[in-house]
Amino acid sequence: MKYISTRDNSKEYSFEEVFIKGLADDGGLFIPKKIKKYTTEELNSLSNLSYQDLAKKIIFPFIGDFMTEAELSLIVDKSYSSFRKDNVVDLIKIGDAKILELFHGPTLAFKDIAMQLLGNFYEYYLSKNSKQINIIVATSGDTGAAAIDAIKGKENINIFVLHPHNKVSQVQRKIMSTVKEKNVFNIAINGNFDDCQNLVKAMFADKEFSNSINMSGVNSINWARIIAQAVYYFYTYFQIRDDRLVNFSVPTGNFGDVYAGYLSKKMGLPINKLIVATNQNDILHRAITNGKYEAETVIETNSPSMDIQIASNFERLIYDLNDFNDVETGNVMKKIKEEGKYIIPKDKLQKISNDFLSENMSETEVLNIIKDVHNRYNVILDPHSAIGFGALKKINIEGNNIVLATAHPCKFPDAIDKSIGIKSSLPNELQYIMNEKENYDIISNNINETQKYIKEKLQWN
Repeated sequence: MKYISTRDNSKEYSFEEVFIKGLADDGGLFIPKKIKKYTTEELNSLSNLSYQDLAKKIIFPFIGDFMTEAELSLIVDKSYSSFRKDNVVDLIKIGDAKILELFHGPTLAFKDIAMQLLGNFYEYYLSKNSKQINIIVATSGDTGAAAIDAIKGKENINIFVLHPHNKVSQVQRKIMSTVKEKNVFNIAINGNFDDCQNLVKAMFADKEFSNSINMSGVNSINWARIIAQAVYYFYTYFQIRDDRLVNFSVPTGNFGDVYAGYLSKKMGLPINKLIVATNQNDILHRAITNGKYEAETVIETNSPSMDIQIASNFERLIYDLNDFNDVETGNVMKKIKEEGKYIIPKDKLQKISNDFLSENMSETEVLNIIKDVHNRYNVILDPHSAIGFGALKKINIEGNNIVLATAHPCKFPDAIDKSIGIKSSLPNELQYIMNEKENYDIISNNINETQKYIKEKLQWN
């Protein structure tokens, strides 16, 4: 399979290039030149597979020039061997909805499902090519933890994680900062997540710097993460097995997880609607409902992984909305960068409505949802998952409704305690982190200082 950039579709890339680069040199995002669309018969042939075997079938067409099917099979099995569920995810019923639990990996968040795979992809690539690489990633809490767990201790690779200082939960921070492997570096930036993400983008754009350290990224824009996340949409659909329409409600800030659902629909999976569920940082909700894509001031909430006002993966949808016109997509992204906003034309807004619905949730609503679900069903939802459930209830759409539960509630004890007066405890295998010494450095929101820090650590390492 060949890939192109959303801002220049004249040049083709291999999956290996797409995976290692993360971001195109022109600033665009990578997408396949052509997407395989499954027939009904082909979908039926996949319907009884285990999660692991399904992942092998879904992922291989996207990466066939990178490794063999046999090599992918070994990597998939290795990647999911540490999950607490045999089939990686778990689907439970709550009232007339279903909750897809995606947090049974080593760092208790859905990010593990893609990140464990990426970590082993890197190991395969570096061993095969005798290279070294440095990963730099921004996180609002969960991505960094998942990336660290996937990369820690691996040879020929270092990882630098930028998180917003005092703006992630204590558990989220400790999962990152208590890791002792020498190839892991935690950086607390005096700013918000968007500041962290902008620093990473600036470092990618600085070719002298990025080339000098052989820089790579694992944020949600990395296409390898998108295809790994698409698998659980297929798997969940196959578990439903009735004739009603299927809808997914997805708590999202960066549009990555829900874009994986959109990709699945483009691949032929008969999804009806994808519900974009946001907290009060609702740039995506405003874009989808009234066409106003405009960043506002980031509000700190009980769902910090969604405290985002720059939805990076939205560019891939913009490319589709502009009928795959790379020049127009580039112009739109330039306008957003220069003016901070983009008004989506009515005809394109209509296109969005064919696939997406959206709702936002206030802090009060989120806490009330957690309380109500616990009282009714004796299930504890983390604040992000509660947003997905609450958005679904607000929209009140008929069909098979699945809410993506993206994180274990124990990662957000303050919100859970405030809502239901219960301290959700860590799984036994992670309880030790609360007493472990933390290791992270606090630096200012400054590109020069950040680059200096990274270079100094590499020299030391």
